[in-house]
Amino acid sequence: MYDSYRHKGLRANLVKTLRDKGIQNENVLLAIGAIPRHLFLDRAFEEWAYKDVAFPIGNEQTISQPYTVAYQSQLLEVKPKDKILEIGTGSGYQACVLSLLKAKVYSIERQEDLFLKTSRFLPEIGFGAIRTLYGDGYEGYPKFAPFDKILITASCQFFPKKLLQQLKIGGIMVVPKGNVKEQTMYRITKRSETEFSQEAFDKFAFVPFLKGVVSAEKMPI
Repeated sequence: MYDSYRHKGLRANLVKTLRDKGIQNENVLLAIGAIPRHLFLDRAFEEWAYKDVAFPIGNEQTISQPYTVAYQSQLLEVKPKDKILEIGTGSGYQACVLSLLKAKVYSIERQEDLFLKTSRFLPEIGFGAIRTLYGDGYEGYPKFAPFDKILITASCQFFPKKLLQQLKIGGIMVVPKGNVKEQTMYRITKRSETEFSQEAFDKFAFVPFLKGVVSAEKMPI
């Protein structure tokens, strides 16, 4: 794993940018400062790794903007040993942030190509404790429920009922909800089996939260 002094300096600048933009949770900032984000991109695009922008990773998915990752992580109020379900593994970067916050992370990816790639990659960079799952995020993962926290990294048009059911009482879900172009970030707290409170925050733009799974393309014979 290559991680030079230059990369560390670029991460320090990124952390300063996030702090200047309003991220206050020091543990979140420390996690972002520790993770070699350049390893999540093809080496040809390494110069983009520490810019505060999203970047395509294939399969019509992106590695999220660092500010978005930090913002969602901060809203989630992660505590050590929290059991967290992440919907939308993608590159695995967000899952690594949650893992460095000392959470037990379960992450679902609907794109089998991405699932296979990320499942191999995360242990290679020291994040083998993250449990990656291939499946439909709308179904959650009842086998490991209930969860202390649920993080959705794609835009919803409604709050997914099955995921709310898989939250512990007192648990938190962070989810962007809105139309195709723009969503509001919400924090949902489960007060009882039938009661939830919600808080609305800033506007963001995410790829849509789609149902079902996409199998890996068969290799040509």
